[in-house]
Amino acid sequence: MPRILIIDDDESICHVLSRTVKRMGCEVASVGTLEAGVSMALSRSFDVVFLDVKLPDGNGLSILGELTSMPTQPAVIIVTGMGDPAGAELAIKNGAWDYIEKSYSIEQISLTLKRALDYRRARSKESGGALCTVLSRDSIIGESPALMRALETVAQFAGEDSNVLITGETGTGKELFAHAIHRNSRRSAGPFVTVDCATLPESIVQSILFGHRKGAFTGAEKDQLGLILQANNGTLFLDEIGELSPTVQKNFLRVLQERIVRSLGAREERSVDFRLVAATNRNLDGMAEAGSFRPDLLYRLRSAHIHLPPLRERAGDIRLLTGHFLDAMCKRMNAEIKTCSTDFMETLEAYDWPGNVRELIHTLEHAFTAARRDQYLFPQHLPASIRAKVASARIAVSTTPAQEFHDSADETLAELDAMPPLQEFRDSVLARAESRYLQGLITATRGNIKEVIRLSGLSQSRLYALLKKYGITTR
Repeated sequence: MPRILIIDDDESICHVLSRTVKRMGCEVASVGTLEAGVSMALSRSFDVVFLDVKLPDGNGLSILGELTSMPTQPAVIIVTGMGDPAGAELAIKNGAWDYIEKSYSIEQISLTLKRALDYRRARSKESGGALCTVLSRDSIIGESPALMRALETVAQFAGEDSNVLITGETGTGKELFAHAIHRNSRRSAGPFVTVDCATLPESIVQSILFGHRKGAFTGAEKDQLGLILQANNGTLFLDEIGELSPTVQKNFLRVLQERIVRSLGAREERSVDFRLVAATNRNLDGMAEAGSFRPDLLYRLRSAHIHLPPLRERAGDIRLLTGHFLDAMCKRMNAEIKTCSTDFMETLEAYDWPGNVRELIHTLEHAFTAARRDQYLFPQHLPASIRAKVASARIAVSTTPAQEFHDSADETLAELDAMPPLQEFRDSVLARAESRYLQGLITATRGNIKEVIRLSGLSQSRLYALLKKYGITTR
């Protein structure tokens, strides 16, 4: 019997949804707050979650990633009293099954639920009861909801032969994902050919991609097999495809359509069988609108689309990545394993990493070298530029009611109304103290939730609620 969870503080809506769900042969539970919803979802397995947007203790979208990343990966249907196009787009991009308004008819809501359950049954049947395909994901480190959603798309399309477009900021690991698609495909025994479109010389790009015959142009002293033909029976990875010139785009589009290649200077055409994976950090839709990228080529590239999240959106993954890369450095240098101090990790997690994983790797290499024979890594081992930005950001957001009090005391008496009430001041101090206490426990226990519960005396549901409240991750 499918299990449905309703997270909504409107009793009338909960009543209507519960009756509808029960008539469809499902078991149902309902709660009225985010905290209770997360606690309930952790304690039991649910197939579908109806999640309201406006709840007494926050915005429902804030727990969307947490819900979809739970072991059973429930389908989350957002329900709202007032539709918001931007909110709908944000919800779908972050893993929601659908975004519906409470004004929808019971028939529409029932149909949405039925489709979600049918989809889950089909996936379960195809994977032998498992909801997530097991992937070979060497070197792709992390377990954050954002990363897992990207890996779920890899699992969905890796076994097919459709073209895949990977987008994301520089340094997010687009080539690693391209390799993962190849390794998990039917072509894994074939070649994996990488083409860096950003470094292709304009004068000989056609020769590099399509090949040439001896004498085709000055300097062509022998036949050359192009990279496209070298990828026959394997995977062709075009990195930074947005850098291809319009002429090459046109010629490559024909290759995709016809699966034939004519080398420069050749009379005959040769058939080629490859799977295309392309990547870019540019906005191809914007380029297509501006006329610098062919829309028909973009449509063919995007048979499947995987967007990689920036590191700043991968809560918890920085600790896993740091441990992985430091261990690798120690093994490579035949050095003793180094331990990260609490403030070292806090500094890494406070930085926004505009260069993403690539910047993190270079930063750790700097710290490793700076530490030399030291066993522990401290913030002082990090580049000064990073420590300066973290300190600047901390100062920018560290204005407290107490500081406001002192500032206002220096102003005129007319401005004394700006002083916070005593209870508000106490609450803010308590919140900061709770946050520091929990962060310290998480760090000291290395994210061992059972040990945190034992030491703090908190219940599991209360602990998760506080971690969510203060944005504290356990990894």
